[in-house]
Amino acid sequence: MAAEGLAGPADLGDDEQEAVELLLHRLADDEFVLAERYTEWQVRSPTLESDLAVANVAQDELGHARLWFDLLEDFGYEEQDLIWERPPEQWRHSTLAELPWPDGGWADAVVRGYLYDVAEDLRLGALEDSSYGRIRDRVGKVQGEEDYHLEHAQNWLERLTEDEDGRGCVQDAVDRQFAHALTLFEPGDPDLEERIDDLGLRTTPLSEMGEEWLRRVVPFFESLDVDTPMSGREDVTADQLPAVVGRDGDHTDDWFDLYEEFTHTYDQVDVGDPVRIMEDPDDE
Repeated sequence: MAAEGLAGPADLGDDEQEAVELLLHRLADDEFVLAERYTEWQVRSPTLESDLAVANVAQDELGHARLWFDLLEDFGYEEQDLIWERPPEQWRHSTLAELPWPDGGWADAVVRGYLYDVAEDLRLGALEDSSYGRIRDRVGKVQGEEDYHLEHAQNWLERLTEDEDGRGCVQDAVDRQFAHALTLFEPGDPDLEERIDDLGLRTTPLSEMGEEWLRRVVPFFESLDVDTPMSGREDVTADQLPAVVGRDGDHTDDWFDLYEEFTHTYDQVDVGDPVRIMEDPDDE
């Protein structure tokens, strides 16, 4: 379908709106939850430079989440509906985003950033010619910042794997996270995901993005003398996925703990109309 094939939010059919909403939740939920986890690393990184970098990444991811949540507000939602008051089982992020950090696990932060940022690069590329103009118009802003995130993660991986101890930490992080990274390309509702592709909302299906992601990340880790569960394999099978994948609303216990933490103040304090986490991007 041509990029200009879909109408604006007020004129979408029910099937079209349902597909747009699922895609936006995939985008926004990943970014928001990852930002929440990144904030836990501020002032804990190994250098002042990396502290500042993680703080900037967290702020960027929150801003990206705001861009996508804002498009959901086109359909009548308010910020509290999408974040503070949405039940945790209705979130559609990948389980990679919700994993907690192990004590002292800087390598975990770097590995997670790399695994996610390569996927984000592919995902944004598939949205550049989206048939939904409101999505297409915001891709460029996100891409510029995500390029920096990926470069930061790659540089740290190369630095950490220069010696045996650091390489061992990276290997441990890959072993913990790789299965959860595969959920980045898992469908939530398969029929609805197919509709997203048929409508031209993204120009590359999840399965093809997942294959390209493997072609990029596996050789990169191997070049650092780090193994992955997919080394020497071509197809992802069900036994390589974690018990829960997040996209269908089924999450790890760690997600429910994190959800309780970031909604605690809102739940305990009668804030009335909550202050928006960022200004409306359309007002900038």
